[in-house]
Amino acid sequence: MKSTQRLHGLGQSLWLDNLTRELLDNGTLSAYVRDLSLTGLTSNPTIFDHAIKHTGLYDETIRRAARKGKSDEAIFFELALEDLGRAAALFKPTFDATNGADGWVSLEVSPLLANDTAGTIRQVQNLHDHAQFPNLFIKIPGTPEGIPAIEECLFAGIPINVTLLFSTEQYLAVAAAYRRAVERRLAAGLRAPVRSVASLFVSRWDKAVSDKVPAELRNRLGIAIAKRTYRAYREFLRSSSWRRLAEKGAPAQRLLCASTGTKDPSASDVLYVEALAARDTINTMPDATLLAFADHGTINGVLSPDGGDAEAVLAQFAKAGIDTAALAASLQREGARAFVDSWKDLLACIAAKRGDKAAA
Repeated sequence: MKSTQRLHGLGQSLWLDNLTRELLDNGTLSAYVRDLSLTGLTSNPTIFDHAIKHTGLYDETIRRAARKGKSDEAIFFELALEDLGRAAALFKPTFDATNGADGWVSLEVSPLLANDTAGTIRQVQNLHDHAQFPNLFIKIPGTPEGIPAIEECLFAGIPINVTLLFSTEQYLAVAAAYRRAVERRLAAGLRAPVRSVASLFVSRWDKAVSDKVPAELRNRLGIAIAKRTYRAYREFLRSSSWRRLAEKGAPAQRLLCASTGTKDPSASDVLYVEALAARDTINTMPDATLLAFADHGTINGVLSPDGGDAEAVLAQFAKAGIDTAALAASLQREGARAFVDSWKDLLACIAAKRGDKAAA
């Protein structure tokens, strides 16, 4: 049995942090589902920018949409929903078998809206209305401006993947928004459950401090933050306020570990997958990490609900001068800016591929 199958059997969902038309056309994504226990995927502007820029598979669709007078942004969302719809069909059996707990694909709103609450709500509603498949998460960043948009969209019954979370505090703010949305839905007589995941980014912590801490602390900060957040996640699910909602049929907002590809070439290529095995969670990873874990990954236990050694490790980072609260805020801002850069590059790529006649 492959390590991916064992991890799935343990209770953690394995999702792919990638999507291209090539993966769909050549059967690779289908093989991942069949052979590696893959049960969902995530996407973001950087992933689509790379996919559209480095292949001609989207060119004709771009030119056809351009002849209809569609904007570059509208063309992108058309392309993305085409690909995500095909991927969603592959995961629909899992979605049905788990009653909507698993089997999802994700689409991000425009990163230009990261600080625009009202604009985010409008675009999320529009994308949700246009999607023709039920297992689509719309991704909203968990920024201060994103929190009220997250609550309103969840209250409206739109499944949300909250992205760009970097700390326990940021996660708890999102969990509270989810709880409020569920409470409001129940109070309004809206009994149909609404699903959500909260995506904690892991490896970017270690990249950010790699040259600021002694060798013995390298590649340990992201895992410690994840362990602390996992403890908060389990505590939230055990809280009396959440248990009351769960008893009324509200599903849990699942914790998702994102950015779990190893960035340090001297570290194990399955470092974060092995360290973050945990029941009732999700790990979304790039192709290389998924294949590496299937090939030589091991499972040496699962995360402890009490966070294990997280606080002791974080105390060592504090002693080394790392202010994790300040760094979490900085990483979230940097992540949002990076997606804006990818978004602008993506739209420029689409504009270049519209064709001379359409552009004229």
